[in-house]
Amino acid sequence: MQKKPFYITTTLPYVNANPHVGFAFEVVMADVIARYKRGQGTRVFFNTGTDEHGQKIFQAAEKKEQSVQEYVDHYAGEFRKLKDLFGLSTSRFIRTTDADHIAAAQELWKRCEANGDIYKKKYKGLYCVADEMFLKESELVNGKCPNHPTMDPVEIEEENYFFKLSAYQDKLLIYLSRHGVILPEWRRIEAVKFVKGGLEDLPISRTKQRVPWGIPIVGDDTQVMYVWFDALTNYISTLGWPNENADFKKFWTDGEVVQCAGKDQVRFQSIIWQAMLMSGGVKNTDKVVYHGFINSGGQKMSKSIGNVLSPFDVIDLFKPYTELATDALRYYLLRHVNTFDDSDMTVETVKEAYQANLANGLGNLVSRIMTLSEKYGEPFVPKEAVPVFPIEMEMVAFDVQKAMNVIWNTIGELDAKIAEEKPFSVVKEDEALGKEMIASLVADLHFIASGLKPFLPETSEKILDLIVENKKPEVPLFRRLD
Repeated sequence: MQKKPFYITTTLPYVNANPHVGFAFEVVMADVIARYKRGQGTRVFFNTGTDEHGQKIFQAAEKKEQSVQEYVDHYAGEFRKLKDLFGLSTSRFIRTTDADHIAAAQELWKRCEANGDIYKKKYKGLYCVADEMFLKESELVNGKCPNHPTMDPVEIEEENYFFKLSAYQDKLLIYLSRHGVILPEWRRIEAVKFVKGGLEDLPISRTKQRVPWGIPIVGDDTQVMYVWFDALTNYISTLGWPNENADFKKFWTDGEVVQCAGKDQVRFQSIIWQAMLMSGGVKNTDKVVYHGFINSGGQKMSKSIGNVLSPFDVIDLFKPYTELATDALRYYLLRHVNTFDDSDMTVETVKEAYQANLANGLGNLVSRIMTLSEKYGEPFVPKEAVPVFPIEMEMVAFDVQKAMNVIWNTIGELDAKIAEEKPFSVVKEDEALGKEMIASLVADLHFIASGLKPFLPETSEKILDLIVENKKPEVPLFRRLD
């Protein structure tokens, strides 16, 4: 039976700063899920890219005395580097300045308008420039945006187009009642509570005079599209929509659709975006998986505090000690960052995890087993039916941390088995029995390396190559830190 096609996407990071480990976690998590699904024989489309319109971008470019296009091209290039940095198995890197995306956003606007869900009116309200979002009084915390407590909201009065979000309250509650439509469950409860609190119509345009950098509104050259209405459309424009055949039909209409996002995105991804899809006559997302934030030293990462961790810098830290430096960071993000809750990460915690679990853990285990196999064993030939690592339950729940823990528990068990059975001593006293024990260890190591494929692809490939060649590593896979 042919498996249902699978579509997975990250959010699109806003290009007003270099990539940090928070988004790196999201894109690596999505990569693991995509690789795991492909390993099951599923056709997968994996989307990521950059969000490039809006007031923040325009202001940041002005501050740097650059053209806006030059500014977004630079930062889009920095995010594009993540593909090579992490070996991401992406199908497309979409930019919201791409011509096909602009056309798709304008088409979705026209369909929502034709459905009677877009109208124009004057509006006055408090606006968070960082979120590019108007705020209700009930959402303020000490008079500030809850996501940006150090910034004062700006009072703005202008005439904008509005989307009738209020008309979709009942339909959204029905959508949100579906089991598993949001993971983890408490985020679904959060979304339901927000909708039940009452939905207000959403301003979805800005005056061109105030925000000249945006997608034009067809038929009104005084307004540009609100950045969120524009950016959210990428999830379908990347598949060729509004052409409803080919990739869009295969992966969105007929496939399983999963979005990955940060916990602050619930309002946008599971409420606003779903209402836009309903209005435009497009199938809703099947699941949105929300992860927590990565903090550093007990504080939210912030450029002003100076505690932002760059994935490029962390990987550079390990390059003197291993050819698998990328996997050193992948390992930390996937096993030491909680999939759904906030986690703390510093250079020191990354070093400690590397030393304990890669240098002294997996790397040492590979050296011990393959040294014995090279000296006493025979080349390993896997059985025709290679056993599948037992992480299906964890991966169905998209809990990559729990899946990694299952693998690392098996690594620990194999280490303990060597310490208890002492094959290095047995083979000297009873060669036949010792060789049998060593062959069993190599088979176990092959099982672990196969299970690591979606998580640490380079490490997996390196271990499998050593097993096929029946030789020990020339240098440790993960050298101990100085």
